[in-house]
Amino acid sequence: MRKTFFALALAMISMLACSPKKKELSETVSQQKMEEIYKEVKTPYKYGLIMVPDSNSYKMDCPTIFRHDDQWVMTYIIFDGRGYETHLALSDDLINWKEQGAIMEFSDTTDWDVNQKAGYPSLIDYDWGGAYGINSYDGKYWMSYFGGNSTGYEKGLLSVGMAFTEEDPATLQQWSRLEKPVLMSTDADAAWYDNITMYKNYVLEDKDQLTGHRFVMYYNAKGDSISKVRGAERISMAFSDDMVSWKRYDDNPVLNHHIGITGDAVIQKIGDLYVMFFFRAYWPEGKTVVYNSFAASYDLLHWTEWDGPKLVEPSESYDNQFAHKSFVIKVDDVVYHYYNAVDTLGNRGIALATSKDLGKSTMTFNSTEESEVK
Repeated sequence: MRKTFFALALAMISMLACSPKKKELSETVSQQKMEEIYKEVKTPYKYGLIMVPDSNSYKMDCPTIFRHDDQWVMTYIIFDGRGYETHLALSDDLINWKEQGAIMEFSDTTDWDVNQKAGYPSLIDYDWGGAYGINSYDGKYWMSYFGGNSTGYEKGLLSVGMAFTEEDPATLQQWSRLEKPVLMSTDADAAWYDNITMYKNYVLEDKDQLTGHRFVMYYNAKGDSISKVRGAERISMAFSDDMVSWKRYDDNPVLNHHIGITGDAVIQKIGDLYVMFFFRAYWPEGKTVVYNSFAASYDLLHWTEWDGPKLVEPSESYDNQFAHKSFVIKVDDVVYHYYNAVDTLGNRGIALATSKDLGKSTMTFNSTEESEVK
């Protein structure tokens, strides 16, 4: 018996010694790798506007793209003066989109999110050049959003909520919502970087459990800061294992420039690197600069920023004020970089830049009235 025990113990020790150890992931990405990523994702050809409001009564913002049952689906948000709603559009070719209507609209109740529902579908496949399908969890498709009960452009206390549907996510319907926010700036564990208000959020599945949790949320937030310039928005993280209960990560944001806005993270996995597309605004360049850039990470936690040419920046009549808020995918060897285009009159629509020349869009803004740029 004793010999058998020792033999088993020795066998187990031998197995442990021979088993592969978890690879230690670097917390930084080399300049060479960053340059390779830039060459892969750059989109020097501006196709132009692909989504334009049919009047100057509202503005379009924040595209999110996924594929479902061989149909390309876009959600986007509109602002009409009262607040944000979330809308749906469909396409067969990623260029021509047909608006369907609202999937999260204003409420005639006293709900916490009665006047603001800015949604972003969750759990989209993020493998570069992959299927870009939207995945379900617990029998539901999920959409994170920021909501609030104040009227106006991002006014009042904004918090993160979760919406869901058990139906086809590519059909026009009203998504159900959890009764209460999942993250608030008034939470007991609210941090210095998110204790004023919250903005856009993006949820992915951590398939390799690099963070120790199944689901990861990146979100914009404004908090206490020594910088008083536009409140300094930053990108922070939260974790969940059930899409309902969320816990903040660490005592610091994952991207922070201490001034201006760092926001609207969207993730793609290119090879062994996670690439975060985001925008920067109002940082010290001596003028108002709003553009899209990227960062890269091996572990979803530590990010190295690209310090080279901007991915998309103002240059055309339709985006000469802002070119920001990106969603980037690669399909059939073409990189599609969807972004928010704002001109100097405040007209706001959704534009597209690509890695190959696809020609030029004939769509233009049809509003010529002066409006406040936000």
